[in-house]
Amino acid sequence: MTARPLDGVRVIDMCTFVAGPTAGRMLAELGAEVIRIDPLRGAIDADRWPITDSGSSLYWAGLNQAKKSMAVDLRSDAGRALVTDLITEAGVLLENIAHASWLDNNLLTDRRSDLIHLHIQGNADGTSAVDYTVNAALGLPLMTGPVDFTVPVNHVLPAWDMITGVHAALGIVTALRHRERTGAGSYLELALADVALSGIAGMGWIAEAEQSNAGRPRQGNALYGSYGSDFPTSDGRSVMVVGLTAGQWKALVETTGTADIFAALEKQRDLDLTVSADRFTAREAITAIVRPWFESRTLEQIEKDLANTRVLWSPYRDLGEVAAEIRETDQHTVVQEIEHPGVGSMLTSRTALRWQGRYTDAAPSPRHGQHTADVLGSVLGLDAERIDALVRSAVVATDEAP
Repeated sequence: MTARPLDGVRVIDMCTFVAGPTAGRMLAELGAEVIRIDPLRGAIDADRWPITDSGSSLYWAGLNQAKKSMAVDLRSDAGRALVTDLITEAGVLLENIAHASWLDNNLLTDRRSDLIHLHIQGNADGTSAVDYTVNAALGLPLMTGPVDFTVPVNHVLPAWDMITGVHAALGIVTALRHRERTGAGSYLELALADVALSGIAGMGWIAEAEQSNAGRPRQGNALYGSYGSDFPTSDGRSVMVVGLTAGQWKALVETTGTADIFAALEKQRDLDLTVSADRFTAREAITAIVRPWFESRTLEQIEKDLANTRVLWSPYRDLGEVAAEIRETDQHTVVQEIEHPGVGSMLTSRTALRWQGRYTDAAPSPRHGQHTADVLGSVLGLDAERIDALVRSAVVATDEAP
């Protein structure tokens, strides 16, 4: 296998749900040996939906690709001692465990002073938070949904969890670089709510709210600050069309044959529709003018007419269509079919980073406790007799153990 950037790095992953496992998966995809520490009965999210017909979690398999799994009794002193030894040996810890005094960074750095320890939490004060509660606290569900809605509308993507995972992976890579240069370890804390607040503040949304002394009103499917809207087609489908740049806007006008109408609109309302802000101001009028062009055509006709133009658009599709297209295409994409233990053949992700123009292959998720004996032997140097004793005393479990 071609050498990867993090080959030789060992990470202990003690994370559940989306953010931490995402970070661990990214590090594993970059070559790190990522060892999951799983409770004897499995992680709390090991059966989370979506699941197969047999009850295996597609979610867990996807987020824990390319890792190893060691099953340990984390409630016992002996189990915690083993994990502490592993953390000391590995030198990198990624965890999101709240109120675990035995994982206190001061205790761990007494064992290894150059430890890199990244702790993920919900809120910066240590209280719990998830995407749904963070979004609610930041007002995002009151900005989402149809213009005439008066109730909150949650979206389904755990975006802040995913972005927190990327932050965590970046934090560990940065700390590795710092340790390489200085010999010093790092203790990093990362709160989901901080990532979200930082994200929207970085786009100017907090400053906008303070300036207007109000939250941003709902825009429906309109693109805020420029032009974008959804349109129905004659065959019952829908498309999203965006005129974000002046070139995209010009292409939309030319393709739909509406130049004269928009010239008149600009003159009537004293607008310059090559300017994003003016397109946003006139968004309802623009949509009314362009809508008949889309309504009179099937999706197939629209695809043909917009081919080789600069119009930025996409049909609305469900995930079933997306999966079917991936199955049908022969192209090398970021999604790959591999065998996952307990799941079987599964379309799953590779790293989105392409090296020298190529995707790297995905690797399967581990079976629960699959690597317990291997980790105890190769990392901690325990012999077979000692490992068997730990299994018999239920301090650890292997893949073969009941």
